[in-house]
This record gives sequence, C-alpha cells and structure tokens, in this order.
Amino acid sequence: MFPAGKLPEHNHVPWRGDSCLEDGNFPGSSYKDLVGGYYDAGDAIKFNFPMSFAMTMLSWSVIEYSAKYEAAGELNHVKQLIKWGTDYFLKTFNSSADTIYQMVTQVGSGNTDGPNVVPNDHYCWMRPEDIDYQRPVSICYSSCSDLAAEMAASLASASIVFKDDKVYSRKLVHGAKTLHEFAKSSKGRYSPNSQESSKFYNSSMYWDELIWGGAWMYFATGNVTYLDRVTSHALAKNAGAFSGGPYYGVFSWDNKLAGAQVLLSRLRLFLSPGYPYEDMLSNFHNQTNIVMCSYLPYFNKFNRTKGGLIQLNHGGPQPLQYAANAAFLAALYSDYLDAADTPGWFWGTIPETRTSQRSFNSEEQKETELQRRMEMEREQKQNPNRIEGAMVAGPDKHDGFHDVRTNYNYTEPTLAGNAGLSCFQH
Repeated sequence: MFPAGKLPEHNHVPWRGDSCLEDGNFPGSSYKDLVGGYYDAGDAIKFNFPMSFAMTMLSWSVIEYSAKYEAAGELNHVKQLIKWGTDYFLKTFNSSADTIYQMVTQVGSGNTDGPNVVPNDHYCWMRPEDIDYQRPVSICYSSCSDLAAEMAASLASASIVFKDDKVYSRKLVHGAKTLHEFAKSSKGRYSPNSQESSKFYNSSMYWDELIWGGAWMYFATGNVTYLDRVTSHALAKNAGAFSGGPYYGVFSWDNKLAGAQVLLSRLRLFLSPGYPYEDMLSNFHNQTNIVMCSYLPYFNKFNRTKGGLIQLNHGGPQPLQYAANAAFLAALYSDYLDAADTPGWFWGTIPETRTSQRSFNSEEQKETELQRRMEMEREQKQNPNRIEGAMVAGPDKHDGFHDVRTNYNYTEPTLAGNAGLSCFQH
C-alpha cells in the first residue's frame, strides 16, 4: 500500500516521499484537507470505493487474527495502516454531523478519453511526489448507497479494531452511523455512466453493500435495528442472495454478498440470536455452504486453467485478486466451523477429482518458467524502484503472463486487489 500525503513513520518503502499535500485545497473546494489515504495502483488516484473495501478487509483480518499479527510482530503496523485509511475517510464527509447530503468519491482524475491533454494522473505519468498540478475532487450528492455503505463498513469494522481507544472508536462509530443513514436515504449507485468512476471502479449494484455495511454496523454497535435491516428478505432478494448466477460467490471490491453471508454466518454460529432472525440467518448460512462448495473442482461451478488457477471471473483479466479473496473467505469460514465445532461443508469421502495437479508443482514446469522469466528480464531495463510482496494482476486464462510494465492486466498491483491476499497471509 502506498500512503498519500505526509508520510508516517511506519512507512516501509524507502524510496517514497511526501506527496499531494494540497489535495482539496483550492478555491471553491468544500473539502480543504483531503490529504492522506492511499493511492489506488500505479497511478496516484484515490478511489474511495475500493479503498474502503481494502480497509474493511484489513480490519476484519485483525478482528479475527490479531494473535497471529501479534506473533508476527505486525499488529501495531497493520493497525497504523488501517488508521491511515480511516483518518482520511473521516475527512471525505462531515463526520461530526448526524446527517449528510454529500461525500467525496475520489481525488484525482484518470480520464484520457477527451481530445485535450489535461494534466491528470494518467496523462501525466509521474511519481506522486512530483505532482504539482491541482487535482480535481469528485463529489456524490445523491445515489451514493454503495459507497456510503462500504465506507460505513470500513469505519464500523475499524471501531472494533480500535475498541481500546474509546475516543477514536466512538468517533469511527459516529461517522459510520452517519454514512449508513446516508446510504439508506440516497438509494442508487455512486458510479452512473456519466461519472469517471464508472470507467475504473463501476459498482454493479448497491444492495449487497447495504447488507455488508449493516452487518458491520450491528457488530460495532449491537443495535438490533441494523440486524432487522440486514435480515430483511426483500433486501436479501434484491442483493441476489437466492438467485445464483455465474458471479454468485465471487467476492470483490464490487460484490460484497459472499463476504456478508460469511459474516452473518459467524453471527449465527457464535451468537445465535434466534427468533425472528434465525430464518434469514439460516438462509445466509446455507448459501455460504453452497458458495464454499462451488470453489471446489469437484462441483464444476468455475473453470480452472490447465495450471489449476480457479477462474472466478470467468476468464477475465486480473484473476488473482478474486482467488485471494475466495481463499480468505474459505480459510475464515473453516476456522469458524472449527471454533463452533460444526461439521464442514464437504461431507463424505473426498473424490479423487478434487486433487488437481497445478503446474507449479511440476519441477519441469518450474524450470521452464524460471528460464522464461530470466529471458524477459534480460530484455528490459531494470526497474528504478522495486517493491516486494505485492500481488500483481495475474496470468490470463491460458496461464500466460506478459511481464510488461505497460500491460496492467498482467503486472499492476492494486490496493483492493491485494486486500484479500494481505488478510489471507495471516
């Protein structure tokens, strides 16, 4: 993650410096201080929708696996990373108010469709430390349900992470409540076709975020009003909880339903609130079982490459983020079942077809791959700045990978794309 603004002491990338210290500070701006947050990927745009998802995922992993973070010596560090994101989010709306009518959707621009070369984060491909032009601020005044609910989820989940800091935790909860009410009142997607956000992080619907955000609001506050909302049959139906389809169970920055169902299964397994919630929670739990089975090769829901990579996005580009998110959900749900002493979602003898030999298990394939990568490295100049540990977009549906800087569908690491991997590692 590349933090924006005045770099904190916990920055671990030595070749990064302070950047974009004037974000929001220009005549006519309603938000004079939008410094901070995280850049999305190879560019320097701050997209609040996927950034919120990344922070929610990090908080979820800390809530469930804080002991593992502590054992690795990373607990304080990951909490600092989360706070860097939530401090920025609190600047993107009137977080001290009970009711709001607008919020920031992004800082910066990447639109290159027009004939005029306007300075922005895609026309001017440069280090963020060197950006000296005024960056536009995009604002959502209505139809912000998905963004507001996802940001509410990020603040609500973070409030649990920081529960020992009562003042900050209460501040996060208050902001989450304000955002969640805005999400309810401003029904609609934040990324209509006329907005630049539709070109980069287009939201397909907002009902899933309302369940996801509401579930986190219940965990953060204990207020049954939120539980009443998220266990509404109408809301679940609108979110596609019973419809299936090719992307059912694919958890991502756009589709939160699978994650929300796992989270609500947690509620049923450990808190068992009973009537009148049991019926819908049982449905969510059963759907989670179905999703987990769909990840297995035996059930043939998703294709796999010859190398064994599950195609959760059905052969589309940048497949690794979806696989990492699914791995996190599966590992987490397995731990829930173990902790609750509940039988797993696969019964009986495991069929032989479940064992899928992946290409990276073959020594011959590893040698060939190593030779290919070495040849490609000889063909290009060395990268001036290197970051190790980030997950790139990944191979194509034929297991091909083109190690070319300009092809983001193969080589670009993104903030939201690495969220699941960061969580799964712990």
